[in-house]
Amino acid sequence: MTQSHPRISKAVIPAAGLGTRFLPATKATPKEMLPVVDKPAIQYVVEEAVAAGLDDVLMVTGRNKRPLEDHFDRNYELESALQKKGDAGRLAKVQESSDLATMHYVRQGDPKGLGHAVLCAAPHVGDEPFAVLLGDDLIDPRDPLLQRMVEVQEQRGGSVIALMEVAPEQIHLYGCAAVETTEDSDVVKVSGLVEKPDPADAPSNYAIIGRYVLDPHIFEILRKTEPGRGGEIQLTDALQQLAEDEKIGGPVHGVVFKGRRYDTGDRGDYLRAIVRLACEREDLGPDFRTWLRSYVAEEM
Repeated sequence: MTQSHPRISKAVIPAAGLGTRFLPATKATPKEMLPVVDKPAIQYVVEEAVAAGLDDVLMVTGRNKRPLEDHFDRNYELESALQKKGDAGRLAKVQESSDLATMHYVRQGDPKGLGHAVLCAAPHVGDEPFAVLLGDDLIDPRDPLLQRMVEVQEQRGGSVIALMEVAPEQIHLYGCAAVETTEDSDVVKVSGLVEKPDPADAPSNYAIIGRYVLDPHIFEILRKTEPGRGGEIQLTDALQQLAEDEKIGGPVHGVVFKGRRYDTGDRGDYLRAIVRLACEREDLGPDFRTWLRSYVAEEM
């Protein structure tokens, strides 16, 4: 029988990474602030959380991440200049980011992994289920993955992770889930998890992508979790304990995502994401697609 569980209102966005794959661009600019067309990647993530009804957002940051806070704050000088010029369109875009959500910030300090970053959110989250969104994965707003995950968690309790089928030879790049089917075609029960397995040892080709809805009992486990792969505290290891023992914090389910996802954590995929999103824009798409076809035909 379907149960009703507490409504989720808080989202946590870990944003303390160094962005070494994008050096030298990220030497002085947070990787989350790199533009995807004309908005920083992090704004897409906050917009996704808000669209799912989560307007209380905690960002876990680190050193040199002050531009993240500035972006979601008011810029009165810029707003005044745009207002005097009568540029209402750009003024609205500038004000949009500061009006999106109630933003909070906490510093991670030492970069001890995703599990440690999530643990930094414990004082803010308290004893409530909450969402975690990783900034490297941009989910197309036409495919409301997070909303579906919140719905599943409210119905079934416990924790919910986002899964995506990948080619077997790519599974070593992801956390991987062992799963059992449920009565819902897009929902599976997770019986086990392993971080970046060798393809021969992977329990499935279901990869974990960067969206989680977590039971607050995850904090108790993370406090006791020893560093794992890469010498970091892995969120996957803590979720494995929840999957093994439902008495701790309920079951772990997965929502299988088959929609549009843009990976901005890799340089090649970042460029492809920009091209795809630019092609679909009403203001940029027609001219950009014409130029792109001409470029491919003439230069490639």
